[in-house]
Amino acid sequence: MSKPRVLFICTHNSARSQMAEAFLKKYGAAHFEAASAGLEPTQIHPMTYKVMEEAGIPLTDHRAKGLDEFLMKIHVGYVITVCANAEANCPIFPGVPVRQYWGLDDPAAFEGTESEQLAKFREVRDQIKVRVKAFLKENAAG
Repeated sequence: MSKPRVLFICTHNSARSQMAEAFLKKYGAAHFEAASAGLEPTQIHPMTYKVMEEAGIPLTDHRAKGLDEFLMKIHVGYVITVCANAEANCPIFPGVPVRQYWGLDDPAAFEGTESEQLAKFREVRDQIKVRVKAFLKENAAG
């Protein structure tokens, strides 16, 4: 039996959704397929790579992707938007039984020194890790 796919969506697919995808792959691969996409994909933020490497999850196989790679092409069981813009502008995915909104700050939009920005990326990374583990506790069978 195939595992349900969880699609994390944010605006640029450069930080939050990438982190969520990586954490779900690490902790929930036995129960879910994980993917991420952006409404207006750009490229993965360099600090996203850095903080995920610090967490022991390198993003070497990740790239920014658009919704067009998923919408009406791949069955998605869960859509989780991780920012207000994505929640407001995400198209409807026909047949998706579960849709959730995780309102998370955009670390890439945070202004400050490099060390302050890095601290914001770490803070958001840690929030996402907690959210993903809670999602697994609520939704993973067995």
